[in-house]
Amino acid sequence: MVREGRWSPRALARFLSTAARRSVRQAALRPRALAQATAAHGVLLVLARDRAGRRWVLTSWTLVVLHLGLLEHRDRFAAADALTLVRGNLPATALGAGRASGVLAVALDLADGHLARRGATVSPFGDYADSLADAAFWTWLAIRHEPGRALRAAAVAAWVAPVAAMTAAGFGRGAMPHRPRPTLLRPAATLQVVVALRHLRRAPRSRTAGPPTPPRPGLHARRRHGS
Repeated sequence: MVREGRWSPRALARFLSTAARRSVRQAALRPRALAQATAAHGVLLVLARDRAGRRWVLTSWTLVVLHLGLLEHRDRFAAADALTLVRGNLPATALGAGRASGVLAVALDLADGHLARRGATVSPFGDYADSLADAAFWTWLAIRHEPGRALRAAAVAAWVAPVAAMTAAGFGRGAMPHRPRPTLLRPAATLQVVVALRHLRRAPRSRTAGPPTPPRPGLHARRRHGS
């Protein structure tokens, strides 16, 4: 649709309008999943640290609701989907502020994959949610907490590139690819371990200790003269 319209603004608007209507219909067919998504994001909204965190959670809820059709034959979330949502919203909560947030994200990633395979709940929704949750969290962690410019740029590019490729493919075809390609995500998966370990080993900043207090003028001179 977009490609046939030569990527014109009108073709893009028509595609987005059609996709939005289709997404609303799919969400209406899955009221249980819609209720689960709303309840989960309601809890995350309460746990959000600040206004930016609340905006993050609301954006996550919007994306989830618009992609409920990717659940295919299922009408509810599985445990793996819930863990993926938590991972994607770590930056909005206090859990994302700790040095172990990267390690926690890796653990959640491994856990939701294991649960999805063991419970036979693998779906396009889970695949896309997994990719977007990783992209959101690791891009945020690299930008906010990775001091090395080269590694920060590499980590961000490794996540932005596959997401941009999937989005462009979806717009060009008028439908998203059935599955994200794992080969596009492998470089990012390697970098996320490096970023997580570097973040874990980084010395924590003291919340109470401030800058050193400068010496009072004349104090040293008074001591020398016995005053």
